[in-house]
Amino acid sequence: MKTVLVTGGAGFIGGNFVRFLLAMDDIRVVNLDALTYAGNLDTLSGLDGERHRFIEGDICDSDLVKRLLVAYRPDVIVNFAAESHVDRSIEGPETFIRTNVLGTYVLLDTARRYFDESGKLGFRFLHVSTDEVYGSLGDQGLFTEDHAYAPNSPYSASKAASDHLARAWFHTYGLPVLTTNCSNNYGPYQFPEKLIPLMTLNALAGRSLPIYGDGGNIRDWLYVRDHCRAIWRVIEAGRPGEVYNVGGNSERSNLQVVDAVCALLDELAPGSAFRPHAQLKSFVDDRPGHDWRYAINASKLKRELGWEPEETFESGMRKTIQWYLDNPEWSERVMDGSYRGQRLGLAPA
Repeated sequence: MKTVLVTGGAGFIGGNFVRFLLAMDDIRVVNLDALTYAGNLDTLSGLDGERHRFIEGDICDSDLVKRLLVAYRPDVIVNFAAESHVDRSIEGPETFIRTNVLGTYVLLDTARRYFDESGKLGFRFLHVSTDEVYGSLGDQGLFTEDHAYAPNSPYSASKAASDHLARAWFHTYGLPVLTTNCSNNYGPYQFPEKLIPLMTLNALAGRSLPIYGDGGNIRDWLYVRDHCRAIWRVIEAGRPGEVYNVGGNSERSNLQVVDAVCALLDELAPGSAFRPHAQLKSFVDDRPGHDWRYAINASKLKRELGWEPEETFESGMRKTIQWYLDNPEWSERVMDGSYRGQRLGLAPA
């Protein structure tokens, strides 16, 4: 049985990845998460207790990380742990520097020592990053793995720094590191500060749907399970030291995304008192450093590893909106803060 240490595994993408792994019979998951505001144990409810061990802890705690590596001897480390909300990074960048830069350093260096001492064949360290490190695109072109870094927010700058650390630990120390840079994810269990769940829950409650600027900023949208599939494929067959971009081939403006949410809610929630939901749209001042357009070229991942997304924007959005409609208790516990009462305080065995 292969053991995978997942950091940030109670968050949105990390939690979906843990569920993806545990759907396979031959994987054991050690899940390390600090349970900051975006970490939610409800996301992990119902998982196999024998193959899923959750530990509450901080990736900046080098002693804890070392104890986990000694105790569980993982074959793979996947680092999702990160502060990721741009608006929060503008208001308080220090937390982003600590987690995204210092935390990644601690993981890399502790993993390096573990790898050197264990000599574990096939060991991999996969660092999950974002297309925001590349900065803003004009109306044409796509981000490739060779695109120059040009981060424009404290969040993207901190992720860019972590990417450079991952590269350095491969080239300097020989740690078998792989890096993935993904486009905007969406899907089940996403924290409601993000665009799609925020608009969904606001619309269902009859609240305003605030859109930055004129809503023309463009993102490439990637369904979270397709991202999980890509990460696992890179772990299986990617070349250490390489970077792989992961995109959904689904460019949409923010306004188009909000309109899609409204149309799906009109269809899937016909009893809503706020139909048509598009009447709730409002436009607000743009945020500082708001990149105009991101778009990923994922041809390397397709060419070398045979991956491509299974979901279109339309099919993925339908699944996402239906999930929020079917799971109101998950969202309610986030919105009223009761999910934060869950603390396990577990220590490594």
